[in-house]
Amino acid sequence: MALENIGASNRNDEFYRYKMPMMVTKTEGKGNGIKTNIVNNVDIAKALGRPASYTTKYFGCQLGAQSKFDEKTGTSLVNGSHSTPKLTSLLEAFIKRYVQCYGCGNPETEIIINTKIQMVNLKCAACGYISECDIRDKLTTFILKNPPDAKKEAKDKKAMRRAEKERLKEGEAADDAHKKLKKKAPSNGKEHADDENIIPKHLENAHEVDDDDDDDDDDGIQWQTDTSREAAEKRMKEQLSAATAEMVMLSVKKEEEKSLVQEEMKEYLKKGLPLSQLKTFISSLSEPPQDVMDALFNALFDGVGKDFLKQVMKKKKYLVAATQEEGGSQMHLLNSIGSFCGKSGNEEAAKEVAQVLMALYDEDIVEEEFVLEWYQRGPSGVDKSSLVWKNVKPFVVWLQSVEFESQEED
Repeated sequence: MALENIGASNRNDEFYRYKMPMMVTKTEGKGNGIKTNIVNNVDIAKALGRPASYTTKYFGCQLGAQSKFDEKTGTSLVNGSHSTPKLTSLLEAFIKRYVQCYGCGNPETEIIINTKIQMVNLKCAACGYISECDIRDKLTTFILKNPPDAKKEAKDKKAMRRAEKERLKEGEAADDAHKKLKKKAPSNGKEHADDENIIPKHLENAHEVDDDDDDDDDDGIQWQTDTSREAAEKRMKEQLSAATAEMVMLSVKKEEEKSLVQEEMKEYLKKGLPLSQLKTFISSLSEPPQDVMDALFNALFDGVGKDFLKQVMKKKKYLVAATQEEGGSQMHLLNSIGSFCGKSGNEEAAKEVAQVLMALYDEDIVEEEFVLEWYQRGPSGVDKSSLVWKNVKPFVVWLQSVEFESQEED
């Protein structure tokens, strides 16, 4: 069975250890009864650590078609004829939203359901970060009604650990076989037919030291770790430097991915396709919903300053299409507005942010409860002492007064 790396961002990493089977589909039936069968959906879901019913339901929600997963036979069917590349791109979007950690991108996450506030979270086993899934997504509602089986998840984790141990044993056996071949190799100075068996003398000595850590070498030297305070501080600085470099690389990589999404969005808008297709295009992207909304907003209003309100009203139809169900959310739009106006050089746009929010509120593009929640949390990437925050405050105060008056009337 052909395997591929989990996550589109890890596609070209040949040493990536999280893998899943490549999708295999089959079209069945004819006419109105035509269906697409995801043949190995159970194996894919097992590799992702998610129930196969979740992936099947996600395909149906995104394609606007009926879907069904049979627990007894393990059959996953989606009404209609759908190509393998299309389903694969939707699977990547599912992995981004419901498998990979929003913090570090590791797919080793566990679904945690908070029944009190009706939230679906992903807890990362690698970094401990808890990601919040979009509550407006239909699959989130489905997960709340159909929580994963804890016993089955534990069983799958045990199977994964068992497979990992078996791979380690196979690696150790291969190392032992290599050492035996090295010992049997002739030492008459002639070249060997197999270059892999030629091991320099200094490396042979290194292997002998590694094989027996308790014995001293021929010179009676004992290798010890320097436990002095100066040495400990030096090692700590080296580790911190390595961690900082890794964080910088992750940040650079994330910025590159964001710029690629923005370029894709600009190319799409240049084509002038109908708005009805925008929702489908957004759903096909594998990046997080917030990154997609940021890319759309920046593509629409790049370089806009003084006439920010005018341009927003001119292109509001795109924002309406992007904030429909499954195509984004009002909270993502508000975050995009805050980060856009908070950028250096966008001071003119920041002056009109309150008028923009008022206009979007009057047009029913953003609702009162989301604006108040957004203001309470604080805009993503915006300092509360910034011009954006100061200009937004009067509008929020007005909203709160309106809400108070309506409560008094009730």
